[in-house]
Amino acid sequence: MSDTAGQTLEAIREIRDLIRLMAEPQIAARDQKYRDELIRLVGKSDQKAQAVFLMDGNHTQAQIHAKTKVHRGNLSTLIKELNKVGLLSGDPKQPKLTITIPTDFFEKAKAQ
Repeated sequence: MSDTAGQTLEAIREIRDLIRLMAEPQIAARDQKYRDELIRLVGKSDQKAQAVFLMDGNHTQAQIHAKTKVHRGNLSTLIKELNKVGLLSGDPKQPKLTITIPTDFFEKAKAQ
């Protein structure tokens, strides 16, 4: 990739991040029911929270387990429950969260 293309791509990513930041209140309102359910299913587990952030459709369950060290059975159960309530799309072996959440989502939830 040329320097110009790389700079353009970086600028696009920055614009996307700014739009997400500005749109977060509207996204949160739209997805409140799903976000509440996600908080309930993850609970206070930091490992499960880390696992959820890796559920982007690019990681397999095995890769998520390896990166987070969440117990395989707990991960499998979490994925089943997320899928059951409509929080996952596609192949559960390579889970993808159907909603977007900010990087501080679980910290804010714990603080409330």
